[in-house]
Amino acid sequence: HFYNSTSELQRRVVFEKDVAGIKRIATDAAKMITDMAATAGGGYRFEYSPESFTGTELDVALEICNAVTEIVKPTADNKLIINLPSTVEMSTPNVYADRIEWMCRNLDNRENLIISLHPHNDRGTGIATTELGLMAGADRVEGTLFGNGERTGNVDIVTLALNMFTQGVDPELDCSDINRMKDVYEYSNQLKIPERHPYVGELVYTAFSGSHQDAINKGMKALKKANTPIWEVPYLPIDPADVGRTYEAIIRINSQSGKGGIAYVLQADYGLNLPRNLQIEFSQAIQAITDAEGKEVPAKRIHERFLETYIDQPGARLKFLDHRTFPDTEVKGRRIVEADIIDNGREVTITGSGTGPIDGFVDALSRHVGVDMSVLDYSEHSLQRGSNASAISYVEMEYPGGKLFGAGINTNIVAASLEAVVSAANRIIGGKAG
Repeated sequence: HFYNSTSELQRRVVFEKDVAGIKRIATDAAKMITDMAATAGGGYRFEYSPESFTGTELDVALEICNAVTEIVKPTADNKLIINLPSTVEMSTPNVYADRIEWMCRNLDNRENLIISLHPHNDRGTGIATTELGLMAGADRVEGTLFGNGERTGNVDIVTLALNMFTQGVDPELDCSDINRMKDVYEYSNQLKIPERHPYVGELVYTAFSGSHQDAINKGMKALKKANTPIWEVPYLPIDPADVGRTYEAIIRINSQSGKGGIAYVLQADYGLNLPRNLQIEFSQAIQAITDAEGKEVPAKRIHERFLETYIDQPGARLKFLDHRTFPDTEVKGRRIVEADIIDNGREVTITGSGTGPIDGFVDALSRHVGVDMSVLDYSEHSLQRGSNASAISYVEMEYPGGKLFGAGINTNIVAASLEAVVSAANRIIGGKAG
């Protein structure tokens, strides 16, 4: 690879030569290098760059490149690389692309040339410049890992490759373990990749916004249901798994987050499929934490808060122990429910009647605590697979002051449901939603 700067500014200020003098530098180098290669036995490919191409008049760049081509005499089997750098970005990407197209159309012996791009990022448009340059007819790109280089850096070859990949073009670069690439880059260069750097940054597959989280949550569910290889999830242009990233950090919770994000975290990390109304209710508890602390709430703490609020309930008045049901001999189709509970540390037995265990238990509990309660909504799902898997039940209870959820976990689904009723009752008689 040999090069010399050809721009008007450098001709005038640095070299103090006219176009002929600058061309002579290039042609002398071409003669010297081809002679040396021939002496060494041949088998070399040559590359020439008119450095500062973006500051060089097109007719001057063409004249010098053609002069070099004439000396190198490329063939179909041994093509010459003509590298056209945006050594310093000086215009919008479309202008650079127009220059590339013009050179491709006017260079001598074009069929035996490989037109190469070498973009920098002074205006922050190195990627766009490269993409448009390729569309304009270039054959090759020179870039660096994650955009390292002079000043604002060279074009980021990783971002460029993955941009192409998302459009169905194979860049023939393996980016399937992007975290490893990041680690090697940061260790070798002692440079830190920003958190928002495309494709590789810590936060690029992460949503904090509530509306974004809700859309991602629904998109992931729809993708799983559709069972299609086509990746279609809002706000995630690629599947993070394609570059070796996990789904754990897709949604992170802070003061901007909403119910969808919190629901996704609990479902993805802990297998909890919260009913929609429970998502709304529980999100208020997490929102209170983020508003008070002004920082991100990790998934582990969200889960702990859920267990504390709905399952463990430390210091709660009531606790479910066991139950039995019997046919109601006086009313056809109804059951008598007898349940053992702990109330303020004392074991008691309560009795009620209803159409089933839940209905009868709610009747018994309402009589016991003196609050009229009824079930508005009920759902359950397994937490693991297998015959001995635990199940979780969610129960929304209505009472004179409003409505609140409870939840229960047990290997027996009926027991889980009754535990959920007790959970809701504890929150109701406690007079607070948390």
